[in-house]
Amino acid sequence: MALWNSIVETLLPFSFLEYGFMRNALLAVLLLCPTLAMMGTMVVNRSMAFFSDSLGHSAMTGMALGVLFGIADPMWAAMLFGVVFAVGLVWVKSRSAASTDTTISVFSAAAMALGLVILSVKGGLAKYAGYLVGDLLAVSAQDIGALAVVALLVLVYCVVAYNALSLTSVNDALAASRGVNQRLVEYLFAVVVAAAVMVSIRWVGVLLINALLVLPAAAARNVARSVKGYFWIAVGLSLFCGVAGLVLSYYLGTASGATIVLIAAAAYFLTLPFVRR
Repeated sequence: MALWNSIVETLLPFSFLEYGFMRNALLAVLLLCPTLAMMGTMVVNRSMAFFSDSLGHSAMTGMALGVLFGIADPMWAAMLFGVVFAVGLVWVKSRSAASTDTTISVFSAAAMALGLVILSVKGGLAKYAGYLVGDLLAVSAQDIGALAVVALLVLVYCVVAYNALSLTSVNDALAASRGVNQRLVEYLFAVVVAAAVMVSIRWVGVLLINALLVLPAAAARNVARSVKGYFWIAVGLSLFCGVAGLVLSYYLGTASGATIVLIAAAAYFLTLPFVRR
C-alpha cells in the first residue's frame, strides 16, 4: 500500500487523493470495475442480466444467515450462500417446466424476502440496510487484498473458459459438437458470477451491483465490431466510469456507487446511435 500511495501522489496530485480512504477507493475501483466488466460481457452475451440481479438480492439472505449463526463477518456467509443459490438456481432451471425468467424471479423474491424476515427478527435490518446502496469509501487495505484475489481468479477463468462460454451462448449444438460440457460450463459460470457479485456487494450495494455489471458491457456491445473488441471496450468503459464516478462523487458529495452507475448509464445511451441495424 505504501508503494501505491507513493505512485498516486506522484502521478495524480489532485486534492481528493490527499485522503487515505479515497486512495483505497480508487485502487478498489481499478480492481473492481475490470472484474465486473469481464463477467458482464459474458452475462450480456448469455442474456443473464436477470440472473445476476437475483444474485445481488440473495446477498441479503446470506448476510441474514450469517447474523443468525453468529458469524463475525456476514459477507462470508453471503459469499457461501450466493454460490449455493447460483448452483441451485441453475439446477432447478434445468429441470423445471417454467420459463427461465419465471424460475429466476421465484428464487430472487424468495431469497430477498427470507433475508429481510431474518434480519428484522434479529433486529439487524437497520444495521445492514447500508448494504443496499454500498459504501465504496469504506474499502480497507484488507478488502483490497480480497478484491485482488477475486480479480485474478476471474481473469484466469476468462482466459480458460471464454471460448467455451462463447460457443454455448451462440449455439448449444455447435458447442456440443466441439466437445464442450455445457452443464459444467453453466455451473462454473454461475459460481464465478456469484463470487464476483458477492465480493462487490459491500461497496457497490445490492440495488446497484447488477447495473455496474451489465451497463458497461451493454454499452460496449453497441459499438464493438468483434468479440475481442467487445471485451476490451467493456473493460475500458468500466474503468472510465468507475474512476470518473468516484472523482465526481467526491466533488459533488454524492454516493460513489450510484454516481458510477449513472455515468455507466450515460455511456450506454451515448453509444446507442452506433448500434448496427
